[in-house]
Order: sequence, then C-alpha cells, then structure tokens
Amino acid sequence: MVNTIIKNRRAVRKFTADFVSDDKIKNLIEAFQTSPCGMHQPDVMNLVVVKDKELRAEIEKVTGNSCYGAPVLFLINTKKDNMFGERDASAAAENIMLEATDMGLGSVYVMGGAVKLNDFADIQKELGIAQDFETTVIVPVGKIAEEPAKEDRTSRYQVTIY
Repeated sequence: MVNTIIKNRRAVRKFTADFVSDDKIKNLIEAFQTSPCGMHQPDVMNLVVVKDKELRAEIEKVTGNSCYGAPVLFLINTKKDNMFGERDASAAAENIMLEATDMGLGSVYVMGGAVKLNDFADIQKELGIAQDFETTVIVPVGKIAEEPAKEDRTSRYQVTIY
C-alpha cells in the first residue's frame, strides 16, 4: 500500500499569510538534505530559503506571481550545464513537498517561475546564488488557504508491465 503522505500530497496554490515556524523550516531543509544526487555530487546543488517579505515580493513580481503568496520559498539551485541538475532538483523538491504534506502544510512545484527568476542577475546576486548556478525549481510552502480538489490518481499514467 502506498504511504498516505504520498497519496495526500497535492499542488497547493492558495496560502494563508501565516508564517511557517523555524522548526518546520528546519525539517523541510532536512528533507532537502536527504535527497539523492546523481553520481554522489552534492556540490552541484544548493538551497536558498526565502522568508523575507520584501525579497518574496520581488521574486513574486519577476516570476509573474508564480509563488502564490506563500510565506516561505525554497529555491533549489543547480550548477549550470550539469547533467543531473534538473533531476536532482526535482527529487529534492519532492522530498520538501512530502515533508510539507506530513506537517500539514501545502506546497507546489514551480519550474516556470524558476526559469524567469534566472533572467534577473541582480536578484540572483542578492540571494547569494553563484553565477555558475541557476534556480531550477521553486517550492513555495505555507499553510493551506484553500484545499485543492481530491482526484483519483490511481490510473493517471499509462503503465506497461512485461
């Protein structure tokens, strides 16, 4: 049987303004730290956690409001042109999202906003993201303002067994 945390994870796009405690953020960072990395190269990925209201507003503006007003953003950055970067970032994002679900928080996987954020070198610099890295995924996290609809995902994709 599939773990209920995995079954209950949903893309949340409406968050309350309530802050996320430092203890919960610490747990989410720990989930990031335990994610797999291709060829055991941990130096090709890093995380920037954005709690600061002004920085979040700046990121929201340049990404077309793709972070949905979440009170904390997890920016997963990977070394440019690394063959494992996008895959590693996706695995790390899933870990963060599953941990958020387990703690009763909502989250969403944002790739388009991450791509847009890379067009703003001044913001990347302000966030301490090295020039040889790019933001690959943003995971907005917060308390859920509106529960997403539950859907049957048991037959979502085609599966072939030989």
